[in-house]
Amino acid sequence: MPTDAPVLQCGARRLDLGRPRIMGILNVTPDSFSDGGQYARVEEALARARAMVAEGADLLDVGGESTRPGAEPVPLEEERRRVLPVIEALHAEIGVPLSVDTMKPALMREAVAAGAGLLNDVNGFRAEGALEAAVEAAREDGVALCAMHMQGEPQSMQRAPHYDDVVTEIAAFLDQRVRELRAAGVPRGQILLDPGFGFGKTLAHNVALFRGLPHLAGAGLPLLVGVSRKSMIGQLLGDRPVAERDPGSAVAAMLAAQAGARVLRVHNVSATRDALALYSELRPDGGEEQDNRGN
Repeated sequence: MPTDAPVLQCGARRLDLGRPRIMGILNVTPDSFSDGGQYARVEEALARARAMVAEGADLLDVGGESTRPGAEPVPLEEERRRVLPVIEALHAEIGVPLSVDTMKPALMREAVAAGAGLLNDVNGFRAEGALEAAVEAAREDGVALCAMHMQGEPQSMQRAPHYDDVVTEIAAFLDQRVRELRAAGVPRGQILLDPGFGFGKTLAHNVALFRGLPHLAGAGLPLLVGVSRKSMIGQLLGDRPVAERDPGSAVAAMLAAQAGARVLRVHNVSATRDALALYSELRPDGGEEQDNRGN
């Protein structure tokens, strides 16, 4: 499904959104729910980044603070120590846009200076000073901003989340964030939106939200969808453990693309690439979009 922002400006790099793009997840944390501790050293992170780009990742998302349900906050200095050397190393070698997954305004500024071209904030730039830091980076450095919906905080977000109409309420939240960013001077071509699957949502909320993706995509700005290996995949497949969720995650990514998502945030890049390639070749309308058979 086309949007009116077919190109996402990510600092010095541009991401063509004429077809769904794959964002590879690079967690440099000791405690992320799926791959915590695997890429904590710069050399390990760089090797993983090379592999994901070779598999077909169109951009990489570096995170130094786990936001899994119940996760404790990470001090700025520790998150800085984890993230900045990795972004600097990736920027020097990897030729795809780099995203930093953080809620901290100071780290946003420092990550952009180190080479990040996209600020990905699960808190939707609502922390004190975050909106100002994001707008400054967008206007002065041309970086893209991804605003996500989250009800509550990671420590408490899964304690009885409630919505009267999850799709309508999240659509209204995202629209409000867009209005604030646009009023502050951020061009539409630098805004990405994420409905926030699993962030303050029950399984029923997640399913309803997924089914509502065409409505959210119809608003015109590109959507990022991240359901890779999340509990909703495991629950829908009969309590499948994290290590066995990649096939279901690839199918969900393909369905999200079919519903209008432009960026798919995933752990397993090659499985997602193959799912999107088959979708492109076999879709009923004859595959109007470009194919997804790697770089």
